[in-house]
Amino acid sequence: MIFKKDNFIFGMIIGLLAPLMGLMLFKWYKFGVFTFKETFQFMVYEPGFKTLTVGLSLSLLLSALMFTLYINAGKDKTAKGIFAVTMIYGLFILIVKTIY
Repeated sequence: MIFKKDNFIFGMIIGLLAPLMGLMLFKWYKFGVFTFKETFQFMVYEPGFKTLTVGLSLSLLLSALMFTLYINAGKDKTAKGIFAVTMIYGLFILIVKTIY
């Protein structure tokens, strides 16, 4: 079972993959008829990066869900890894929102 492992590196991997999966779910829900290339081109070239920052922010919800599940399961090292990567990811989103 995935909740049996308690490792900081494993948490970092989950912390990297969860937001990417969240971003894919956002793409599928919001831009279902477009290809991945078309969607991400629109998100990058849109003035102000509004859709990109919304998608990135919403993708953090999946990471928060994983963090909560591991905290409740008592796997603190894994939860720390998820939290560390989530903070870096959140800082990146904050920089994109404030600079652009």
